[in-house]
Amino acid sequence: MSRMTKVAMVAALLCGVAGTASAQRPARATAQRPAYKREVPAALARQAKVSEDSALKIAGARIRGGKVQGLELENENGKLIWSWEFTIEGRPGVFECNVSARDGSIIGVEHEMPDSTHRDSTHRAAPKPKP
Repeated sequence: MSRMTKVAMVAALLCGVAGTASAQRPARATAQRPAYKREVPAALARQAKVSEDSALKIAGARIRGGKVQGLELENENGKLIWSWEFTIEGRPGVFECNVSARDGSIIGVEHEMPDSTHRDSTHRAAPKPKP
């Protein structure tokens, strides 16, 4: 292999490495805070073995087409869980998916409907007719 070929190969390799590194930097620099309510206590986050990003992928695969509305890392009934809340366009209510922060298993999924009785809580029964 000639000296020029070796120089060209090294230059191409260096450009590829530099290009990869520079391509990754802007993604980190432009990272934004989530657009949803997020409650993740630092003390509990240190105990989690499954990352927030991994838990989101797991929950998102279960609640397909959902938009994240909130996240809470909590200790519920002795289990450390990532509790994700999603809404799905065209479907009422909130879908909650709980993912174990220890092993990534799905602990539960619930569909919480808006409770119409709360909106009508000021409504009173009609008075009884007098005899």
